[in-house]
Amino acid sequence: MFSIVDIETTGQSAQNGKITEIAIYVHDGIEIVNSFVSLVNPECHIPYFITKLTGIDNKMVADAPKFYEIAKKIVEVTEGTTFVAHNVSFDYRFIQQEYLRLGYEYKRKTMCTIQLSRKYLPGHPSYSLGKLCDNLAIRIDGRHRAGGDALATVRLFEIILQKHTHPLGNGGNTQQRLF
Repeated sequence: MFSIVDIETTGQSAQNGKITEIAIYVHDGIEIVNSFVSLVNPECHIPYFITKLTGIDNKMVADAPKFYEIAKKIVEVTEGTTFVAHNVSFDYRFIQQEYLRLGYEYKRKTMCTIQLSRKYLPGHPSYSLGKLCDNLAIRIDGRHRAGGDALATVRLFEIILQKHTHPLGNGGNTQQRLF
């Protein structure tokens, strides 16, 4: 099981930044089986350049849950899954930092779709999510929003799974993952 995650934040630094939106799509290797998407009140000001990039402003998150209010749900949704993201270290570090602020440690196995794409889909001029999705004809509804980017990452992940699984007898019903 995989939790395909995307977050939007107030900046680039997990130490100083906060999460403003999170999307998690739990995937069983065939399809999405669960999901959680929410704006998050970062309890701080969202810089203008972030609002310009994501469309998320201070007014939008004013009544959104604070991270501590959704922390249990995130743990439950991602329990027993591998945490997958495009540039996984960014998303994972931010989520870990949010839990550290609450006095908890968040640990999951991780998998990066940038690394997987470079390995299994070689030859692309760029492995940024937007450019890779353009090259692979993956439509992104809501670029730089957690839900849109996470669903695009799901589609990318499914392409990688399709290209790099193979049948092992039983009429091709059993598949072995190559990563």
